[in-house]
Amino acid sequence: MQDAPDIQLVAIDVDGTLLRAKRQMSFKVISAIIAASQRGVKVVLASARPPRTMREIYDHLKLDTPMINYNGALIHDPVQRRHIHHRPMHAGLVKRMIRAARKLDPKVIVSLEILDKWYTDDVDDSLPTETSRDFDPDFIGPLESFLHVPVTKLMLLAPPDRIGAIREVIERRFQGRVAIMVSDEHVLQIVHPDVDKGRALAMIADGYGIAGDQAMAIGDAPNDLGMFAWARLGVAVENAWPQVRE
Repeated sequence: MQDAPDIQLVAIDVDGTLLRAKRQMSFKVISAIIAASQRGVKVVLASARPPRTMREIYDHLKLDTPMINYNGALIHDPVQRRHIHHRPMHAGLVKRMIRAARKLDPKVIVSLEILDKWYTDDVDDSLPTETSRDFDPDFIGPLESFLHVPVTKLMLLAPPDRIGAIREVIERRFQGRVAIMVSDEHVLQIVHPDVDKGRALAMIADGYGIAGDQAMAIGDAPNDLGMFAWARLGVAVENAWPQVRE
């Protein structure tokens, strides 16, 4: 029986995995990633975040690989500062989802990411995202003023006791037309149905000539399960969601 292939690519989720509770990386983790890169292992950051919020982490780790953003709706090359792959949703579909959500819950917060820009008509500091902790919106105003171009990611934010009902409505009315991903209890992340971290990771790996049985994926949340399914080795960190550990 032949030995399994060596790991040539490691994909790492950012929030809750790479970053600790205080949004910091340990010295051990930084050293291990840099050492792996120096040995020729391709280290890929895979996150729901936009490119701008990952740049500092990426540079600190001295990476030169593409990064997975918005759960795979965007693959960005920070070295060349260009987008390699983009899978957005049609603006008309996004408008209908917003109307459905606000008809049920008029106070739901709506945030849109279009490539690497953040657009919203309201901000609620009690409902943060990792982006909102460090960045202000690029635009605050009527959604109609910019909802004429494809949308990379739609986020609907509400307290945990209200977000479930909103999710039920979106899933029932738009089944098959969108994918809903969760990494925080107060946020629904909605993307094109073909979007998945695992698919994006497979695209990046293919560019390097690396197969799934040469890859490892590390994560903590349901939006990491696509990577676990594709890679030979999936690693759930200690603080991972129960369904991810299972």
